[in-house]
Amino acid sequence: MKTYAVFLRGVNVGGRTIKMAELRACLEKLGCANVRTVLQSGNVVLDSSKAPVALKTTIEAGLSKAFGYAAKVQILAIESLHEITRASPYADDAEHHSYVIFFESGLEAKLLEEADDLDTAIEEIAAGDGVIYWQVPVGLTLKSPFARYLTLARYKAFNTNRNMKTLRKVLVAADS
Repeated sequence: MKTYAVFLRGVNVGGRTIKMAELRACLEKLGCANVRTVLQSGNVVLDSSKAPVALKTTIEAGLSKAFGYAAKVQILAIESLHEITRASPYADDAEHHSYVIFFESGLEAKLLEEADDLDTAIEEIAAGDGVIYWQVPVGLTLKSPFARYLTLARYKAFNTNRNMKTLRKVLVAADS
């Protein structure tokens, strides 16, 4: 068994509500073990003997059937999540939020190239291993120029983001 972090896209926002107890039960029925949720926004730590690609397919199909929506998830081995969080170039401070944006299909490279016109006095992005690190002033997360890129159709369905505080909580849950 290997421990994974699973990030559901678009849960408990925009009218799609899933209770965490129901999410845990669904994942257990799909054969996942030691399932624990973190916060109320679709962050899960679980154990599985499946490879990540097979696990992703199983979870997306199971969630879609159980909750009636086209579920999308990102799955990372806990070791990878540790590496990703350690590699963040941005420190937490009172004026900024720091995020990690997880992508599918190598789209992070395309987005980094496309978003080369950002004003670094406002926000910054940096490449990571399959991710983009993003630091934005508090209050501008949904209104910044980079946020607009994330909502473009070519990227929107293939990314999910988490702030660094949430990722640290996920890692604590995984390590406990």
